[in-house]
Amino acid sequence: MLTHSPKGTKDIFGDEMPLWHSVENKIRALCQSFGIEEIRTPIFEHTELFLRSVGDTTDIVQKEMYTFDDKAGRSITLKPESTAGVARAYIEHGMFNNPQPTKLYYISPTFRYENTQAGRQRQFHQFGIEMFGSYSPALDAEVISAAAQLMESFNIKDIELRINSLGGPECRAKYNKALKEFIGSNIDGLCKECKARYEKNPLRVLDCKEEGCKKIIAGAPSILDCLGPECKEHFETLKSILDSMGIKYVVDSQIVRGLDYYTRTVFEFVTTSIGAQSTVCGGGRYDNLIEECGGPKTGAVGFGLGMERLMLTLQAQNGQSEFKPYRDIFIGSMGKEGFIKSQTLVYKLRKAGIKAEADTVGRSVKAQMKYANKIGAAYSMILGDDEIAKGTAQLKNMETSEVSEIEIENIVDVMNKMLK
Repeated sequence: MLTHSPKGTKDIFGDEMPLWHSVENKIRALCQSFGIEEIRTPIFEHTELFLRSVGDTTDIVQKEMYTFDDKAGRSITLKPESTAGVARAYIEHGMFNNPQPTKLYYISPTFRYENTQAGRQRQFHQFGIEMFGSYSPALDAEVISAAAQLMESFNIKDIELRINSLGGPECRAKYNKALKEFIGSNIDGLCKECKARYEKNPLRVLDCKEEGCKKIIAGAPSILDCLGPECKEHFETLKSILDSMGIKYVVDSQIVRGLDYYTRTVFEFVTTSIGAQSTVCGGGRYDNLIEECGGPKTGAVGFGLGMERLMLTLQAQNGQSEFKPYRDIFIGSMGKEGFIKSQTLVYKLRKAGIKAEADTVGRSVKAQMKYANKIGAAYSMILGDDEIAKGTAQLKNMETSEVSEIEIENIVDVMNKMLK
């Protein structure tokens, strides 16, 4: 057990890291261009925060949360999603007093106890954007455009934006009644979980992946028919803005998302790049969440994206990335004086921003040169007693095998010229 990671967790290293770094760099560049600032919240929160925000009828709360009592008897939960924590921080630090909107992003570990499969782990990483302080559909469009621009930067194939509106509380109540009437005659065909959802929150039945339930709800009435004038106008304006931006979308009235805090706009970016249909990114508006958590009435909209699922999509599309190590120079050594000098020079080179490496294992000279090749060194140099005594050494271009004699103490200046 000591040498195996817990089920549903994964070590990330080696060949995978360049892809992670590339994705994270694109995310940060995108957020910078949109004026979105980073926030880092704790990996655990008071359990009540998720009960109030996520909803006690959701699968997350009912089956997937890692919840425990701390030593003071307080109920603590590893965060199963990040929006609630960001909302809590927005309230706690009085961000609503700042000029609005407040635009935040995060890249964070997240925890859900669920069946593990490709792209679905018990500890995973989530990138998300949250924008607070406006009820305007323009903010919805800005969040969606950020997600669309990110998908475009990754050049993800076979991806489709699907949008819907859940309306406000009155629209939801009207639709719940119509949905219960529709489902009622077929309730015996629902799975056990959907029978419970039917009583507590019938909208959640639309989110079920069981084939039997999907067949029953295929002909369900559309929530769009239950929207009030304001919610209908909000949705129509959003569509007009997306049209003007040139962002293509499909209206899908069965998108409800898995969390109870959503109101009005919901959306998903769906792809078939990894085989079966898969949601790469999803989000929507949650205008009541800040108030429900103890803050002022605040319009808000955001999205979340599972990093592991995104990686799977990119790997399926582009192939497995191959890690190619690289160093500017490897300095090998013979004898004690050469060994100590090699460590000194490498330290100076690194301080100058040059990627340098020396032997720290005690290899033979032949083995050191093999190692220099393995780490992708562009140049190499061997220091022994003769080189130390003369103050000069042979600098070798590892690609062309061209050799030039240099003064050892000038190595930083020489390498800076070589690397220009």
